[in-house]
Amino acid sequence: MTLSSTLSIRSVLVANRGEIALRVFRTARRLGLRTIALYTDLDVTAPHVRAADDAVWVPSYLDIDAVVAAALSSGADVVHPGYGFLSERSGFAAALRDAGVVLAGPSPEVMELMGRKDVAREVAVAAGVPVVPSYSFDDDPHTFAYPILVKAAAGGGGKGMRVVQSADDFAEAIAAARRESAHAFGDDVLLLEKYVESGRHLEVQVMADTHGTALHLWERDCSSQRRHQKVLEEAPAPTIDDDLRERLCSAAVDLTRQAGYAGAGTVEFLLDSATNEFYFLEMNTRLQVEHPVTEAITGLDLVELQLLVADGQPLPLAQEQVSSTGHAIEARVYAEDAFGGFLPQAGTATAVRWPDTLARVDQALESGQEVSTSYDPMLGKVIVHAADREAARQGLIAALDATAICGLTTNTGFLRALLATDEFRNATIDTAWLDHHEVAAPDAASARAAVAWRLATRDPDGGTPFVADGFRIAGEPAPVRVHLDRPVLVEPMLHRVDGEAVRVLGDESVGADGIARLDLDLENAGRQTVFVRPARRGAEAIWHGQRFVLVSPDRASGGIAAASDGTVVAPMPGTVLDVRVSEGARVSAGDVLGAMEAMKMELTLKAPHDGTVTRVGAHSGDQVALGASLFVVTPAESASTGSD
Repeated sequence: MTLSSTLSIRSVLVANRGEIALRVFRTARRLGLRTIALYTDLDVTAPHVRAADDAVWVPSYLDIDAVVAAALSSGADVVHPGYGFLSERSGFAAALRDAGVVLAGPSPEVMELMGRKDVAREVAVAAGVPVVPSYSFDDDPHTFAYPILVKAAAGGGGKGMRVVQSADDFAEAIAAARRESAHAFGDDVLLLEKYVESGRHLEVQVMADTHGTALHLWERDCSSQRRHQKVLEEAPAPTIDDDLRERLCSAAVDLTRQAGYAGAGTVEFLLDSATNEFYFLEMNTRLQVEHPVTEAITGLDLVELQLLVADGQPLPLAQEQVSSTGHAIEARVYAEDAFGGFLPQAGTATAVRWPDTLARVDQALESGQEVSTSYDPMLGKVIVHAADREAARQGLIAALDATAICGLTTNTGFLRALLATDEFRNATIDTAWLDHHEVAAPDAASARAAVAWRLATRDPDGGTPFVADGFRIAGEPAPVRVHLDRPVLVEPMLHRVDGEAVRVLGDESVGADGIARLDLDLENAGRQTVFVRPARRGAEAIWHGQRFVLVSPDRASGGIAAASDGTVVAPMPGTVLDVRVSEGARVSAGDVLGAMEAMKMELTLKAPHDGTVTRVGAHSGDQVALGASLFVVTPAESASTGSD
């Protein structure tokens, strides 16, 4: 449906950045609205800035006064907050209202009511919605039934959350959760709840207007999580029956009405796998990252409905008109090393290729763009909608196989591998599954073979194979030994790499993005598609979404000190939050030495073994690079074992 003829608003400012800003602009442009972007010094040339009709500089996306001033100076009728940043800050909603600017979201009072998990609990109880059993900070932690979950009362996204297994870990978990919550949300209030070890994360999309209509737009399953952050999301939720679906969606609508909510919101529930009972967790008073899967199955544009409600108009449909068709799955692509502890990554995305023809892609990453630790590490989302779940799963695997991001490590290969597991295919993954199971990383053999073949048969410009690399100028090309971490023997005329038969099915010339696609049929691995980006020494390869950097031995021999030799290095670029020890301190294996933070994630640094701290290489507040030496713990001298 098109609302441009009925909307009284004429312009929308998005108080956000990246892919969500572009997503809102897309709908606003279709509705004939003027679009206004915000940007900081880091985002002067960012895609969302270039895409808007107008743009206003602010010192920070978290600066309420600056964002409100930008809305006024640009003449914005409506401010869309996106998600993250100020999207659930009641103070921001109040400041906009005081300035006479409409927020595409609930009122400050309702946002305060439902945006805080502690207060929202009380509303749920009043609405007759079941809640998770909780504990009081006044109680003795030794009396709790562990494990328990410590979580921030404000915000979302898994920030300020810790699972505590025993009373011995309680104080440390509370301190870390408070720090993380205060840093992410400006609020360090925490809740203590029973931790359901085997549960599914189900959530219901709701939409309500100011005329008494409150609708559910069906449910989503977001059980594939790591560190309480969603990895894959899908709609509808698989394996639940119609009775549970009805009770779940009805509870969400009851809560929405009880709160007097208006706009788009998400009511999140935890389904206990052991009892099949569900509990209210929280309400997100904004649009969710995973909203595209709901749009896919319902055919509705949630941003359009948000703007309609913000304009004071009634929702144009009734509950029975909200259909659900097919199945949709979304994968969140992050700048992180998923096979190395999910640590955030930073750097330049030297070349980027998204699978636009195979999926819906919401993203704001382009070739040459710098990825900073200053913002959330999500780079984009890949969404596939199909007739059924298995078709959607297979389609998303194909879309991720067609995704190539060079220059920095992403979780694309991990997402692809997770989708391919029997557990995801059979919908048996719960919220704790990734905490207790490893997803196998792709084997580099196919990537190495493809890179070796390309380097041996093409020059970096994609030209003739007759280059000074061991080929004979006259006659048949000679075998070539390519050095990629280890020697790889390529026999072009025999179509073999290290003795394995290779059949080239298709080879794109290097495109403007510097990436070549190589379709190979390998004797031992079958048909493979590998993206190759040649470099001065070696190349990058993207196979099954995973990035492999294959370099010559002289470049591969370097590296940073590992914790096994007593040196504790920065596992990611970021900020040192806390230094607990000084030089000369005696520590035991596992003692906390300090903590650092990047991209809103806090990581505790621990002693690798018993010994003495002989070096402290950073102070609280320092910005450190990946691999920077932060602590050195010299092992305790072993006792003499006697004479020969």
